[in-house]
Amino acid sequence: MDKKNFAFDRMNYILLAIGMAIVILGFILMSGSGSTESSYDPDIFSARRIKLAPVVCLVGFVSMIYAVIRKPK
Repeated sequence: MDKKNFAFDRMNYILLAIGMAIVILGFILMSGSGSTESSYDPDIFSARRIKLAPVVCLVGFVSMIYAVIRKPK
């Protein structure tokens, strides 16, 4: 097959993989122990979980959208 028939090139796939890794990192930052009925954990409202992790996930999703939209040269 001719390379002009493919929608993505190697760089698109690399950017998609980087974006997915950033999203996974964001979800890892969101994870942690939670509160139970018997104990309260104030760490569920930490800045890492509330502010940093969603922004990291958003950056990952935006970079994945860019990787899909980017035209191969």
